Amino acid sequence: MDFAPIIEKKRQRFDELERTLGDANFFDDPSQARVTLREHARLKELLALADRLDTLEKTLAENQALVDDPELGELAQSEIAQIEEELPAAQKNLQIALLPPEIGDDRDAIVEIRAGTGGTEAAIFAADLYRMYTRFAELTGLTMTTLDSSPSDMEGFKQVVFQVSGDGVFRKLRYESGVHRVQRVPATEAQGRIHTSTATVAVMPEAEEVDIVIKPEDLRIEVCRAGGPGGQGVNTTDSAVQILHIPTGKIVRCQDGRSQQKNKERALQVLRTRLLEEKIREEQESYSAHRKSLIGSGGREEKIRTYNFPQNRVTDHRIGLTLYALDRFMEGEITEMVEALAADDMAQRLKEVGS
Repeated sequence: MDFAPIIEKKRQRFDELERTLGDANFFDDPSQARVTLREHARLKELLALADRLDTLEKTLAENQALVDDPELGELAQSEIAQIEEELPAAQKNLQIALLPPEIGDDRDAIVEIRAGTGGTEAAIFAADLYRMYTRFAELTGLTMTTLDSSPSDMEGFKQVVFQVSGDGVFRKLRYESGVHRVQRVPATEAQGRIHTSTATVAVMPEAEEVDIVIKPEDLRIEVCRAGGPGGQGVNTTDSAVQILHIPTGKIVRCQDGRSQQKNKERALQVLRTRLLEEKIREEQESYSAHRKSLIGSGGREEKIRTYNFPQNRVTDHRIGLTLYALDRFMEGEITEMVEALAADDMAQRLKEVGS
């Protein structure tokens, strides 16, 4: 396929963005500035890949013209072999970069973990997953901020909501959405029997004000006293904020910050993100049958991944990948799984484009 016409349009758009970035009033609208900077960075990376492929192809042609030269033929043949080895990867990388970006790929993420089937053990597993993502963030230089949580007995969570910030966070974590199943002997099991429990994970691209406009008259905002652990400051101030979005009936509550204003801002951010996620899902379901609801009902039959503690095994059922390193996986070393899921998704998207 000849990518030249497409690349030329991308260069024209990149030049246009370069002029926009040089405007003295560029940062007057911070939200729009972030959108523009992300597009600029994405195009810069794409054009670098295009230039690399172009250089390889030109060098290949030059060397092919020298094959019969008595002095340079042997050297040319050697370079041809090296270029032909590099060329397929360069072509594929450019093809991937030319795919339309998934909505929110380069954004921060809002993650919700909820205990599923399994009672107390499910709540403990939800807390384990929260710790796993916390360790992953620490290992990869990301920032996690807890927005809301509902603790259960025995140091578990009925639900926990948090923000993950950093470079391309949603692109890294999007494949974590779904039902996670755990098989292990609970601490409360006296006879050593293995129990099966689940927790659901929903990963959503963080919405910006330019994505979703929320009218003040569509909101019912209530403040109340924060509950749960956290010390005297949490328990004695009316810092918790609950927001009802009247048109959709969605309710968001944030209490983990001490400031009422900060909790309000976070609650609005979560609400905006949920509304965006719903909008994205509706658009995707209209043309893509395999892009389904993020978390389902939480039943065991809908699992995307199984964590088997007796066998130190974690299996992702979508791509059939099994790692016998669950102990390290639970310590945040999930990059191998994340990259394998991303690679499989890219392969599927390339197949769809080629069909």
